[in-house]
Amino acid sequence: MENKEKRLDQELEKIMNDFSQSAPDKVKEIIGMGISTLAESDLLANAIKEGHKAPDFVLTNHQGEKVSLSNMLKNGPVVLTWYRGGWCPFCNMQLQYLQRSLPAFQELGASMLALTPEKPDGSLSVKEKNELEFEVLSDFNNEVAKSYGIVFKLNDEVSDLYKNTFNLDLEAYNDTDSDELPVPATYLIDQSGIVRYAYLNADYTKRAEPKDILEALKDLK
Repeated sequence: MENKEKRLDQELEKIMNDFSQSAPDKVKEIIGMGISTLAESDLLANAIKEGHKAPDFVLTNHQGEKVSLSNMLKNGPVVLTWYRGGWCPFCNMQLQYLQRSLPAFQELGASMLALTPEKPDGSLSVKEKNELEFEVLSDFNNEVAKSYGIVFKLNDEVSDLYKNTFNLDLEAYNDTDSDELPVPATYLIDQSGIVRYAYLNADYTKRAEPKDILEALKDLK
């Protein structure tokens, strides 16, 4: 029987199609130009990729507990992903799909960790809203994301669009006026701290497919 289970990319495409049908042409043009500018930059070329050593980090979760990558790796490989914020429908869909795949990741000994530039109260609400059973950590000022080379600054037109058209106050969400966001990257890191799978895309509407992460995890065995 044909497997009719939807892939994440199909769900993301639906979100984008719904947006495209209702958004003014000028809005779509500004967003498209922002994505193109990032794609044409050297950001992704210089980011952490497959085969690189993953920078270690320590962040505090919403319960005040220290969570470090190195400690998590003692128990098995880690799936590490970044999302822009709970205001992003593409991010929320991705997190939901990762949660569905969490049992399969855990069966192969892996744990899951999501980072966001949002303040802790925002990351907690995302965790609760999406019923996530993995850690969601606030990466203030994108400090960890910067060590992975995946941070970019919104251009003026996109920044103005977020603020004045979408009523999206990133400064309130992230407690900084930097106008910086992480590329929604996803990594699979083995127990020696080496990146064995990396998904990086300048287009925030595209995300790592959980099935691809699972296949990469199986290859570690």
